[in-house]
Amino acid sequence: MTAVDQADLLRRARGRRSAAAPPRRPTVPDGPAPLSHAQQRMWLMDHLGQGGALYNVPIAARLRGPLDRAALAAALTGLTERHAVLRTRYPSRAGQPYQQTDPVAPVPLPVVDATTDEAAAVQLAAEAARPFDLATGPVLRALLLRYGPQDHTLVLTIHHIAVDGGSLPVLAADLAALYEAGRDGTPPRLPAPGPSYAEYARQERARDAELTAAADALAARLTGARPPALLRPVPPGARERRAALHAAPLDPAVLDRLRGLGARHGATLFTVVLAAAFATLRTAAGQDDLVLGCASGHRARPDLRHTVGLAVNTLAVRVDPDGDPSFAELLAAVRGELLDAQRHHDVPFDLVVERLGAAARGTDGTPLLSVTCDLIQPAAPLTLPGLTSENVELDLGLAKFGLALIVEEGPAPRCLVQHDRDALDEATAVDLLDAFAAVLTAVAGEADPRLSELPGRLLAAAEHPVVEGLLADPGVVEAAVIERADGPPLAYAVVRGPVAPTGTELRAALRGRLPAAELPHAVTLVDRLPRHPDGAPDPARLPGAATPPGDGLPPDGPVDTVREAFGELLGATPPADGDFFALGGHSLVAVQLAERLRIRTGLPLTGLDVLEQRTPRALAAVLATREDERRAALARTSGARPRTRSRTGTVLLTGATGGVGAAVLQELMAQGRPVRVLVRPESAHLPALSGAEVAEGDLADPDSLRRAVEGADAVIHSACTFTDHATDLAAMRALVDGWRGGGPFVFVSSIDAYGRPTGTQVPEGSPSGAAVTPYGQAKLDCERILFEAAATRSGQATAVRAPIVWGPHHRLRDQLRWGSTGALYQAALAGRPIALPVADHWYGASWVHAAALARALAACTTPGHPAAGRVVNAVSGHVSWAEFTAELVRLLGTDSPITTAPDTDEELRRPWHYLTGTLTAPLTPEPGEDWRTVLATMVG
Repeated sequence: MTAVDQADLLRRARGRRSAAAPPRRPTVPDGPAPLSHAQQRMWLMDHLGQGGALYNVPIAARLRGPLDRAALAAALTGLTERHAVLRTRYPSRAGQPYQQTDPVAPVPLPVVDATTDEAAAVQLAAEAARPFDLATGPVLRALLLRYGPQDHTLVLTIHHIAVDGGSLPVLAADLAALYEAGRDGTPPRLPAPGPSYAEYARQERARDAELTAAADALAARLTGARPPALLRPVPPGARERRAALHAAPLDPAVLDRLRGLGARHGATLFTVVLAAAFATLRTAAGQDDLVLGCASGHRARPDLRHTVGLAVNTLAVRVDPDGDPSFAELLAAVRGELLDAQRHHDVPFDLVVERLGAAARGTDGTPLLSVTCDLIQPAAPLTLPGLTSENVELDLGLAKFGLALIVEEGPAPRCLVQHDRDALDEATAVDLLDAFAAVLTAVAGEADPRLSELPGRLLAAAEHPVVEGLLADPGVVEAAVIERADGPPLAYAVVRGPVAPTGTELRAALRGRLPAAELPHAVTLVDRLPRHPDGAPDPARLPGAATPPGDGLPPDGPVDTVREAFGELLGATPPADGDFFALGGHSLVAVQLAERLRIRTGLPLTGLDVLEQRTPRALAAVLATREDERRAALARTSGARPRTRSRTGTVLLTGATGGVGAAVLQELMAQGRPVRVLVRPESAHLPALSGAEVAEGDLADPDSLRRAVEGADAVIHSACTFTDHATDLAAMRALVDGWRGGGPFVFVSSIDAYGRPTGTQVPEGSPSGAAVTPYGQAKLDCERILFEAAATRSGQATAVRAPIVWGPHHRLRDQLRWGSTGALYQAALAGRPIALPVADHWYGASWVHAAALARALAACTTPGHPAAGRVVNAVSGHVSWAEFTAELVRLLGTDSPITTAPDTDEELRRPWHYLTGTLTAPLTPEPGEDWRTVLATMVG
């Protein structure tokens, strides 16, 4: 985390230095807590495809000295026990998210050896950028990088939905106290915790009617405002948000004089910096009426100062000075507007955006609030008692806003400009930085200059980017665009080369770069561009554009389907050109509408598409285009190798949205290994997968499996239908067909393949006994297909037979309620008597922890691993039904009597112990991987 990013969070918690008395706490309902407005924004960004690593909050410190790992692991768990928001996830019901707080469970603390500083930097960056799955959690993870016995780097990554800047010092102090107590064996010395964040969210939501009325008034004050003309439209769809940061030193004496200037005018240093930002942008954009954003915290109330959670808001400050005022006059205007905004700091800006509707964006789609200003301090390192600590910057390289103007205090003050590379070019950003620094220096002098006398110049806004987008394709040598008053622009391209792109392909590529309003009607290929003597294209001699006919959906797409979905969610079926915002739509409805249309059309669509396209006709056209693009892509790639080579060492992982696959994905990415994930098209936007290369496909689509596996250096096949065995077998055939023996192939099989063996000790690869279930037989058949392919292609194949997998993932928790364990669970939950087999043998369950299984599977992808060419077992342990049931009853808090009977379920008569040997090392349990701990997590 950079000093800018971390200090940005810290500023969000400062709030005002003085605040009115807290409002009377309204009566709040029982039941699952709703999300606060700030949290709902995080959730919506996630579901709009704008999450990924953008809202990760990584904190890293190099720790030197005798680190007590057990005390640190216990301290992390204690942190989640003390602050429930750190063990809260965010599922949804009927499209509405809610807070689901899970029971306290050990926080995993994996330890990875750092071979070199360069490799360590890669591992830290990968860990910091790994996305979260808000629905399944967790929202806090830890990694310890070990350089030597007394040299480590600790990185904590938390999703912003659970913390803000004010939370960070609270968490740091609590972690240090808990670590010291665990190390010394003494009770922790901690202050009383603040109110729970769930209570905070309930209280805020109980005021929704009051906040909504206030949002109406704030929205009215922004009527007619528009984004700075300096920023160019960003591409539609899931934005990359690639950030660039430029810095210039600032003389400490300048900051001192700026403080004095503020004191003379009753303003803080931040207010002076904000006024300087307004002055800089006024000249650079050639625009008097400007809106800038700044952060405000909700922690002025003393009782919230020890509450961890997201308690921040964005304030919109609008200034429109008349004529050519002096800087002092501008400062007075900014001070008044800022104070007024701070008086309404508790009104969520998202409510204001909803009230603005279409006016919340410019005509080109640029958000009204695209520029922010801040005053920050250098980040302080995370410290633990008895260790020396050094802050480790982790730059995610992402920008939350189009542009940020920042002043950093400290011993070496700096002036900073951070920008989204898609919203502003590098040269303009550097010019803006120079102007900002010069304005700050100029206003710090004795004179009171007029705004026209301040340094800076008009910076030209970026031109229409269609030509730039076309020329980005190496096959395009010339391009032109012709604007039309009565419709979308027309684009023309001259292409060269043996594999030149088509007009349809070029237009499809532009969809990833351009706002919808600037997308050309068609890209027409010509041999050369006819030009006037001045070099401008001659439209009279250009051929007319024609949209290539699609062979799928009608030209305008499924307009009626989209209109029907609009009507179901908005209360009335709109015309084809009805505007989403004018009809009462907002972000949450956009997410719900996209989900409904994905299900009905089978095509990828996100809430962001809804917000950008806005009308049923435009959305239907997007769906029609995606159908055509999908068919064209299938036609191009069927039977062909990928056009680009994956990174060396890429592991193809199937089933990454399941409990086992999610654990494997986490393990591989913690190791810094490149991963390609097979996902269904409608799930390709999920943030839990955005840290990996995505290959769209499905087990029922053999061609997609063949394409996904090509170019991969290893395969871990963990996906399974469980019930459609024909599909599982066809999927395995397709994968091995595409694999061609190119590297390790690890198949996640099951101990069900052993059937009911004759002995009670089952070595690895033992022959199958009687009564193999259909599921077990499907696993045997898949193993046979894999090993036969490996034998003919000299490939490294491994079948890893696993028992029931336990872990915190919601799908694994659901498995606890299936089969024989499910019958015991339901009986214990209801308090009914539980009958176990008569103890003429040991009977019980074999199990493996998901994280341990993930380590084992990852180990098997090592070339030459001892498991190569073999069937091996992956078992964490065995627990008797008597122990399991007694613990289950205790955890559920019921009084179910436990007895034995001769006629119990045959599935409970499982006397087998499955022996492990080959994978003993990776299966060695980490802290928190014992059966009682994981069972407590799953029951919760």
